[in-house]
Amino acid sequence: MSSTDLEAPPLRLTFAAIIVVVGLHILTAIALVAIKTPELKIEAKKDAPPIEIELISLPTETPPPEVEVIEVAPKQEPAPQVAEQQPPVPKAKSIVQPKPEVPVKPVVREKPVVREEKTTPKPAPIVPVKEQKTVERPKETPKETLVKPKVDTSVADEQRKIIAAKAERAAQAAQAQAARDAQAKAAQEAQANRDAQANRDSQAQAARVAAEAKAAREAAEAAARAQAAAEKAAAASNTPVNFTASAANWASAPNFSFPDRAARRANSGDTFTVVLTLRVNKQGGIDSVNVAKSSGNTALDKEAQRQVRSGKFKPFTKNNVPVVGNVTLPIAYKVP
Repeated sequence: MSSTDLEAPPLRLTFAAIIVVVGLHILTAIALVAIKTPELKIEAKKDAPPIEIELISLPTETPPPEVEVIEVAPKQEPAPQVAEQQPPVPKAKSIVQPKPEVPVKPVVREKPVVREEKTTPKPAPIVPVKEQKTVERPKETPKETLVKPKVDTSVADEQRKIIAAKAERAAQAAQAQAARDAQAKAAQEAQANRDAQANRDSQAQAARVAAEAKAAREAAEAAARAQAAAEKAAAASNTPVNFTASAANWASAPNFSFPDRAARRANSGDTFTVVLTLRVNKQGGIDSVNVAKSSGNTALDKEAQRQVRSGKFKPFTKNNVPVVGNVTLPIAYKVP
């Protein structure tokens, strides 16, 4: 037969059972730790009067009746139920545990200790009366009153004061920071407004400069155009324009008279006509005189050219612009 015990539980089951038991113990310990230990209520000590036992002598002949023997014990106060001491809970109030009570010594039994009963006296032998003994109840050991320790809250109060001071300082710092932020924001906004105003001013200045430059450019262009037009007009006005004698108006007419030196070759009553071509400037002055058709008398032709230069025309115009004009002027002389 093999040495292996087939009825023994497997090793895994054994380990599992051990782990379960250990886990239950741990959970029980945690539950006990979580249970709040009830405070002990200690009642005031009551002094019990001593118990007196009286011995009564009975006749010896008569058999003593059956008496109920009562064992008298000192009256004890019911001990307060003390819960099983639990493991210390972290940060729990310290509780002064009562000292263990001193065991009460048993009362000495005196025989016979009976209740007082009235029986019919019978002759009995005299029994020596024992002395009456007073059994004093042993004094109970005074139980220590459970005094709740006064918790020193000065540290907590100081800590609260420190926390409150820190909170106040933090609030003041936050308020100061908020004021600084608001001031910085206002300064930034003011700077932004100033920058925007400066930008607008610079743009307006640039616009004014551009407008002035444009106006100056346009004025220069207009002046150039006017100059070009004037030059063109001047060039056009410098080109002689032919006018008839009827279109010419004298500003100051010359004195045309038959010269004496030309009379030697002429008969009285004869008429001589000479046609002159005049170049009249823009001011109406006569710049040049040419004989377009001679009168046949050279002396008369020369005198006619000299006499006509003494006169002056009103300026000839074209499109209301003074121009140089060529005028063909016939002059008739009658011999006196």
